[in-house]
Amino acid sequence: MPKEYRIIDSTLREGEQTPGVSFTIVQKKNILNRLARIGVAEAEIGIASPLIGNLDTIVDYCRTNLPSLNISLWSRCKEGDIKYAAKLKPDILSLSIPVSDLHLKAKFNKTREWAKNKLSDSINFARELGLRVSVGFEDATRADIEFITELATVASKHGAERIRLADTVGISSPKKMSNLVRSVKTISSKCEIAVHTHNDFGMATANAVAALESGATWADATVLGLGERSGCARLEELAVYLTMQTKYCKMSIQYLKELSTYVASIALLSIERGRPIVGNDIFTCETGLHLHGLKKNVKTYEPYPPESVGAERRFIFGAKSGCQAMKF
Repeated sequence: MPKEYRIIDSTLREGEQTPGVSFTIVQKKNILNRLARIGVAEAEIGIASPLIGNLDTIVDYCRTNLPSLNISLWSRCKEGDIKYAAKLKPDILSLSIPVSDLHLKAKFNKTREWAKNKLSDSINFARELGLRVSVGFEDATRADIEFITELATVASKHGAERIRLADTVGISSPKKMSNLVRSVKTISSKCEIAVHTHNDFGMATANAVAALESGATWADATVLGLGERSGCARLEELAVYLTMQTKYCKMSIQYLKELSTYVASIALLSIERGRPIVGNDIFTCETGLHLHGLKKNVKTYEPYPPESVGAERRFIFGAKSGCQAMKF
C-alpha cells in the first residue's frame, strides 16, 4: 500500500481538449493557483510541442509563484517534441505510446516491435537531455496484457519512473482496472503506476479509485471531468473521496467548489444542482423519512458534513415531507 495517493490534474491539457473549451493565459494561471491551494500534487500543463503557444509563460509562472506544485508535460515519442520539452524543464515528461494493436495499426501502421523500440529510444533520449520520464500507455485497457507487460519491462529497464495506464475510451470496469494495475505492478516494481481514466460508461472516478486501491500511486483527473467525449475522472469527486474515505490522501477540499464554479464559468458550462460534491442541492432534503433521520442525527443521511465542501444543509417542506417533518 502506498504512503499516499496523488492526483495529477490535467485540466490544462486533457480538459482543454473538450469541444469548445479554450483557456486564456490569465485563466490558466487562476486555475493553477486554485489547484495549488487545494493541494494537487502535479499539474499537467499542456502538450510539449513548439506549435503550442505560451507554455514557457506558464512554466515560468509556476516556478516563480507556485513552487510546491509539480508540473508535467505530455509528449509524443518524437525527438523534436522531446527537445522542446527539455528547454522548458518540466518536473517530469510524460511520453505517450499506443499499446493496443488497433491503435498501432490504424494510427501508425506500425508493429509491436516498433512500439518497443520507439519507447526505449524515446526514454533514453529524454533522459540524456536531463528529463525525468513517465510513460503513458495509450489504449491500455484494449491491449494485450502480455504486450503491456513487455513494454512495462522496457520502460523500467530504461529508467522511466512512472507508467501511466490509459483507459482511452472508458471501457474498463473497476475489477478489470484492478487486475491491470496489479499485473503491471508485479512486472515493474521499480516504477510507480498511474492511471488515466475516461468516463464513457460513467465509471472514470470508480476506475481511478480501484486502481489506487490495487497499487497505483497516481490518478489523473480534471475539474468537472472535462475532456474528450464524456470526459475523465472528476477532480472534485476523486479528491473528496480519497480525503474523506482513505488515510492516504489529505487535500484542502473546502476550496473545490470555488474552483469548479470558476472553471464552469470560463468554460461556459452549467453545474447540475445534484452534481456530486459541487451541486447546490446535494444537501437539500424534502423526504419525510430522511428529514426525520436528519433531525435525530445528521449522519444518518449525510456522507460528510456539508461545510467540508463549502455546501450548506437545507430542508424543504412539501408533499413528500409528512407530519413528523413539521415538528422540526
